[in-house]
Amino acid sequence: MQFHLFLPQMRLSLDRMVEIAHATESAGFNGMAGMDHLLPPLAHNLPMFDAMVTNAWIAARTTKLKVGSLVLCDAMRHPAVLAREAITLDHASKGRFELGIGWGSYQTDFDAFGLTPSKPRDRVRRLRETLEILTALWSGETIDYEGEFNQFSEVTFAPTPLSKIPILIGGGGPKTMELVREFADWWNLDVRYLDQFEGDAFQELKAKAGKARVSTQEMVAYIPKGGDRAAITEVAMRRFGHSSPVIGTGEELLEHFRLRSEQGVERSYVWFCDFGDPETLAGFGEEVVRYFPSP
Repeated sequence: MQFHLFLPQMRLSLDRMVEIAHATESAGFNGMAGMDHLLPPLAHNLPMFDAMVTNAWIAARTTKLKVGSLVLCDAMRHPAVLAREAITLDHASKGRFELGIGWGSYQTDFDAFGLTPSKPRDRVRRLRETLEILTALWSGETIDYEGEFNQFSEVTFAPTPLSKIPILIGGGGPKTMELVREFADWWNLDVRYLDQFEGDAFQELKAKAGKARVSTQEMVAYIPKGGDRAAITEVAMRRFGHSSPVIGTGEELLEHFRLRSEQGVERSYVWFCDFGDPETLAGFGEEVVRYFPSP
């Protein structure tokens, strides 16, 4: 099991995010990821920084953490621009950038800013084109591309990535699973669906992911030794109550993630209800993370 901190780049200064990143690294986490929205969900008026620029900021100030997003919205970026940004981050971070991407399920962003395509089924087709273009441009070969949404003629990118840039795709629909199987190194599955599977249903769905490894996102309230369980639970339910957060001591959370590992989850993106207070990260690292072998 790998642990990545999920930290939306909103309501926090860039310097505070660096402080949290250092604590995340010290606690033994493998990586750190943010979100990608033009309007923060349920918090439209709150300040928010750009996902890719924040990745660069964090990567420049850490030495071990993998950086990425859970997940970038395909429709917000031209695929050639995204391909160039990813290569640049790959080189700048010495191979610590991972590309998390999805077709974009937050309709408010599309409606408010006129993003296209407007229909989900069309967004999935656009994402396929983006993934085809990314892998082609990253190869360093000269390519021509004639698609529904993109047309290129005799284009070549240099430099190429230092090695293969890992791709994470989020979602579980039939068309998305086809993309996971063809392009993804990681498949991020909504944990709510994982909890609903019975018997061999999850293994049947997992088989459709091909070689992609499984990750999930968990909303977590960590109760440190001597901590006020009632107060921490109240904060967790106020912030995350709509999504059934996992609440527990280090021992309880260790058991929870061991069960996730037994289910086949190989990475957890942990979203703490206190947004990654350094003391929380240190305690979680000592009581949970250290008991899982490093990848």
